[in-house]
Amino acid sequence: MGRISRRMDAGDSAAADETWMRRALELGRRGEGRTRPNPPVGAVIVRDGQVLGEGWHHRAGGPHAEIEAIAGLTPGQTAGATLYVTLEPCSTQGRTPPCTEAILRSGIARVVASAVDPNPKHRGRGLRLLARNGVSVTRGVCRSEGEALLAPFAKWVTSGLPYLTLKMGMTLDGRIADHQHQSRWITGPAARGEVRQLRRRVDAILVGAHTATLDNPSLRWSARAALNPKRIVLDARGQLALDSKVLADGQAANTIVVTTSAMPAGRRAAIEATGARLWTCGRGARVNLRLLLAKAGQEGLLHVLCEGGGELAAQLVREGFVDEYWFYIAPLFLGGGGVPVLGGAGWRLAEGPALRITDARRVGQDVLIRALPVGRSKYLKDENVSGKARGEGLVARR
Repeated sequence: MGRISRRMDAGDSAAADETWMRRALELGRRGEGRTRPNPPVGAVIVRDGQVLGEGWHHRAGGPHAEIEAIAGLTPGQTAGATLYVTLEPCSTQGRTPPCTEAILRSGIARVVASAVDPNPKHRGRGLRLLARNGVSVTRGVCRSEGEALLAPFAKWVTSGLPYLTLKMGMTLDGRIADHQHQSRWITGPAARGEVRQLRRRVDAILVGAHTATLDNPSLRWSARAALNPKRIVLDARGQLALDSKVLADGQAANTIVVTTSAMPAGRRAAIEATGARLWTCGRGARVNLRLLLAKAGQEGLLHVLCEGGGELAAQLVREGFVDEYWFYIAPLFLGGGGVPVLGGAGWRLAEGPALRITDARRVGQDVLIRALPVGRSKYLKDENVSGKARGEGLVARR
């Protein structure tokens, strides 16, 4: 019978484990934004310091990372090898067979997993099964990186809601546009290039109708429609221009316009005629964000990126839906007439939402600050995901 340990002993073995796991993480990141409703996963098979096979999960219903890594290898090659995988191997039948069966057939002697499955129904099951069948199992190598890669799936599978990243480009005095509502371009080309790569990693991009009309962004990271995230535009009042890019660029089928029951029937028909989808979330002059995010979760959208504007950003912050912040800050002032990064009424000093900065670095001429909300749900920690998943009944992993 094998054993399950949290890490290998200190020394060369631990260093090698981290090296190979970082390679698996690098592979897994290639699947971000492509695998919904599955998590992105990477895997590497190593024996005697040599890589035998590598793989990553490309899409739901396709081979898992472990299967890709094993493909083309014989049991004679894999016998005694170590499999490094960013998420514990699945042990249940989904759209594809359990990875644990293929691992046991291969003769792999050791499995090293960065993170365990956050779904309480499956958590630890694959690792325990492997250990019972004589495979040595180590978990927790590069755990923080593994959980970061897994974060959108973990949020979705335990709450039914997508992980939400709020990205805002602003000036040093916290303005996202000037007094004439002009915002192109506050940040420089290096920051805009990073944002395109951030878009590649998500399942949907969320903006308000005001932003979609005035800034008229494409909300794409690539010209190839098959690789682009969904575009979600809030339009409770029917403000979205029908000639805006999100409706008129030939990819309207990739656009979701979210409104309320107050939108006139004629306006609904005009939007639907472009090929876009309509979601009704609430009544009156404001979209119900919880209903919107719940519907996005039901669609299997794991990671939503909000790119503004200020009113929408403020509403998301007030209602506690933001999981992560990306602020690109340009060395520029716009003054009191500029549009603030968060609209609406403010907070008293003692009541303002607090953030914990996790990263700060230069990006070209600008500075990127990444932060997490203080007091956010620690759904990634072992001790805080227990009992029945609130997301029970959702599509199980893979």
